[in-house]
Amino acid sequence: MFALSDTLQRRFAALKSTADYWSLRHVCESRESYWVRRRVAQAPSFVDDAGAMLTVRIAGVEAYAATSDLSQAGLQAALERAEQMARTLAGHNLLDLASLPYPTEQSDDVMPGYAQPLAGAGHWFELLMAESARIPQDARLVDSHVGLTFTCHEQIYLNSAGACLRRAQRYVFPQVGVTASDEHDSQSRSFGGTHLARQGGAEVLQQLCVIGSAERIADEALQLLLAPNTPNGSRDLLLMPDQMILQIHESIGHPLELDRILGDERNFAGTSFIRQEDFGHYPYGSSLLNVTFDPGVPGELASYSHDDDGTAAQRHYLIRDGVLQRPLGGALSQWRSGLPGVANSRACNWNRPPIDRMANLNLEPGDKTRAELIGGIECGILMSNNRSWSIDDARNKFQFGCEWGQLIENGELKGVVKNPNYRGISSRFWRNLRAVGDASTFEVMGTPYCGKGEPNQVIRVGHASPACVFADIDVFGGAA
Repeated sequence: MFALSDTLQRRFAALKSTADYWSLRHVCESRESYWVRRRVAQAPSFVDDAGAMLTVRIAGVEAYAATSDLSQAGLQAALERAEQMARTLAGHNLLDLASLPYPTEQSDDVMPGYAQPLAGAGHWFELLMAESARIPQDARLVDSHVGLTFTCHEQIYLNSAGACLRRAQRYVFPQVGVTASDEHDSQSRSFGGTHLARQGGAEVLQQLCVIGSAERIADEALQLLLAPNTPNGSRDLLLMPDQMILQIHESIGHPLELDRILGDERNFAGTSFIRQEDFGHYPYGSSLLNVTFDPGVPGELASYSHDDDGTAAQRHYLIRDGVLQRPLGGALSQWRSGLPGVANSRACNWNRPPIDRMANLNLEPGDKTRAELIGGIECGILMSNNRSWSIDDARNKFQFGCEWGQLIENGELKGVVKNPNYRGISSRFWRNLRAVGDASTFEVMGTPYCGKGEPNQVIRVGHASPACVFADIDVFGGAA
């Protein structure tokens, strides 16, 4: 842990610079992946990566340069490249950052259990092979996979104002999936899709009930193969947590990113239907909608003490009782806009600069049990586990598809339907939120695949949500 910490601090202290301010952000990341496909072990994958980003500020102009050469000479050369860039940009900069405050805190943020070593490759392949063997030998089950990825991430942030922030986290990404096919159709069912992820170690597999799930997943794939298509029309919609997190991500998270609202992402990731003047009064959803930025949830994928610019992270309501409160904007975007934000300035690695990103974005639980949610629906459909998504560049008009659907009639769960899809407008959809599940329906999940920025950055995002009911939603099947 932090193998280079003392060395980096000495080398940082020895750097020579005429900048008003400079910083170093070192990232060391290792990843190991194990997969079994159709009961056959695949070659394991091991990746190690390390480097540093040097950032300077000169007369209000900020610039940066990255390097994988962590020697004294390598860091000095990167610092000088950043300084040269800052001087070249002088007079052409859109913003004068001279008054932007510097972080000065010192902190160690180490995930509980991080120092405990993981088992070796043989152990994980034995576990995955046993899980794969639980999938029945049925000719209609044409494909299956069971996988497990561990990523260890260590980061050290230093600056000329005296800050020293260290972070060490391990992320666990299990996957289980089965595809069933006959001469008429193919249907896939997975456990969490790409949303099954937490910080931790081997205990995450027990927490998420991954082991022992393959047989159920295979059975549900066969059920989908035999099921009728989802009917078309307006119905109440019960979204389970594994679909809610996609809904939150696309139609709350991205529209509330402050750099997007300010126009920075227009060329690539798009804009937002939210405007700067909307904060504090815009009715984003019904009074049941409460959404928080919460970096303190144990085990959630993006829990941390400070963001990548060194800002201390605290829990804040983004939407409270349905009313929009604050954006997802880090220190720079807050300074530019005059709006309060959160500590969400994040980078995907050492060779990318921090930008406004989602982190832990959670929908707070309500007061309804799962049985009460179902019991309150006269004509509706339950949908679970995202399989497709489409949303416009302002993050407003959307169309999402799920793996699993079940009809709800007169307060009772009925038969399975396949190809369940729904569509709506973000600014109206959340106002149709009619019931929110309690803590017993609440699940902590996340995704490692949130993309944004130029050059592109793919980052880990945590989401947690209860099951939720939405009234009068346009639902349709695969034939629509």
